[in-house]
Amino acid sequence: MLTKKETAPPDPSAKAAARPAPERAWQRMLSGRRLDLLDPSPLDIEIEDIAHGLARVARWNGQTVGAHIYSVAQHCLLVEAMARARVPRLDRARRLVVLLHDAPEYVIGDMISPFKAVIGDAYKAVEQRLLAAIHLRFGLPPKPPADLIRLTKAADQAAAYLEATRLAGFAAAEARRFFGPAPVFSAPIERDYLTAWPAETAQARYLERFAQLFDK
Repeated sequence: MLTKKETAPPDPSAKAAARPAPERAWQRMLSGRRLDLLDPSPLDIEIEDIAHGLARVARWNGQTVGAHIYSVAQHCLLVEAMARARVPRLDRARRLVVLLHDAPEYVIGDMISPFKAVIGDAYKAVEQRLLAAIHLRFGLPPKPPADLIRLTKAADQAAAYLEATRLAGFAAAEARRFFGPAPVFSAPIERDYLTAWPAETAQARYLERFAQLFDK
């Protein structure tokens, strides 16, 4: 029996039980991989997970015409086609960088530009860490060279203009204000990429194009 001057030693298990559980900062993928968003490892990245996720993430918050969402996977294929049209001799590794430019969205989703502006640098930091890990997983430099970043941005803006005016209800003048002038593009690009595909088609075509570009 304890006297008044004596006290029982603290119970470590009780202290641990009172401590709140840590926040989960990882996502389990269908491949079985567990990807840490704060410290992503290239070893936890699989192209099948990327293709599956991007084919089911909607561009424009789903506010597009058609029976299916216009997916980020389809958008990435359009951007890669637009970049190839601008620079026909672009090598396979650089085309792969363009194809993967929105790959982090298989984890973090496609946030529209106005919302990105609201939350600022925190989103960008997570996105850049994921993209660097994805590049390393597939044998690419963590950060692309400046000229390739500029080309990807130009092709992305051109694709956004086409999606905005063909699918998302933007008038041409409004699209020009946000995405720049109307791009020059071929009839096959409009035919092949500007009608939304079912998720299974977007996933399969993304994987097919990746296989054509990835130098194992």
